[in-house]
Amino acid sequence: MQKRNILLILLIIPMVFSLIGCSKSEDTISNTDNLKSKGETKNELDEKKSDSEDENEQDLLNNKEDVPKKEGVPSPLSGLYGPEEKIKRRPVAVMIDNHPRARWQAGLSKAEIIYEFLVEGPYTRYMAMFLKNDPKHIGPVRSARPYFITTSLEYDAVYVHCGGSQQALSDIKKLRLADIDALASKADVFWRYYKTGKRAPNNLYTNIDVIRRTQKERRYRNKGEFEGLKFNEKDIQIDGIKANEVIIKYFPNNVTKYVYDEEQKVYKRYKDGKLHIDEYNNEEIIAKNIIIQEAKTRVIDNKGRLSIDLIGKGKGMYITNGKAIEITWEKDTKRSKTKYIDKNGNEIRLNPGVTWIQVTKANPNITIK
Repeated sequence: MQKRNILLILLIIPMVFSLIGCSKSEDTISNTDNLKSKGETKNELDEKKSDSEDENEQDLLNNKEDVPKKEGVPSPLSGLYGPEEKIKRRPVAVMIDNHPRARWQAGLSKAEIIYEFLVEGPYTRYMAMFLKNDPKHIGPVRSARPYFITTSLEYDAVYVHCGGSQQALSDIKKLRLADIDALASKADVFWRYYKTGKRAPNNLYTNIDVIRRTQKERRYRNKGEFEGLKFNEKDIQIDGIKANEVIIKYFPNNVTKYVYDEEQKVYKRYKDGKLHIDEYNNEEIIAKNIIIQEAKTRVIDNKGRLSIDLIGKGKGMYITNGKAIEITWEKDTKRSKTKYIDKNGNEIRLNPGVTWIQVTKANPNITIK
């Protein structure tokens, strides 16, 4: 009896497992049939999943916040982007007074390139280049000198000034500059701005709107025809000596200083120990790039007027992002571009932003630390 029961149990167990196996198989087939009825096989599901992942990845790429869209075109003066209709114009170069009685100046915070040159005595003067921005106040405006004219020519600029030395006025006529002289303009193009507390000749002002209007009235060509400086597409760190502070002593009582702001990655500018600001909007004057250009300088008359050799070759420094490298410069003709060359013989590319070009005597008194 016991043997019969054991035999029955042994026969029943395989049958149970067989039924369980059939049930699982039928469920699997049933589920597969359902998938087929929807037109989707396992391979098709895998493909659909892959497509979905690709779409999600593309959405993430399209929504990246660290890739800002640049609108317009880059300015040949700064590498910064602006509306094409503005960037394609001729730049405006304005002579700006830097006599102690003229400070502070208006409009420098909106310039893209600013030059500082020696003039008579222990003084310097600025030439500010405007293209992307149209400031409402610029000044004080001062007189022309031949070396400023030579510099403005390489930018094909509309040259704005108030009178000038005899040689400068001769050069303007001979070279047929597109010039706007306060002494030969309508009364509303320049004005004395007495609210500044300054006196003549240190209080003559203008703005870009009236300069552009006068340019049109005089039928000066509007489209710019010049090469411009070379710029990196994005901010680049150069391999050079430490340059967190740059001090240029034109004279003991005429000192230009730059101090690097590591957080903003720009240099703040000081003149004779005071932070340089724009008197119109109270913005600090800054520089992304600083170029020191050494040039042979000599006095040519009893009034202390200077001759500064800008055609030829010379030494210099390029400074940006807390670093400085030695460079050379070269310029072939009055209208040709000044090229700034690195130690490998390549024209340097500046970082996008405002550039101050400090033109000094040969072997200047400069400290970089």
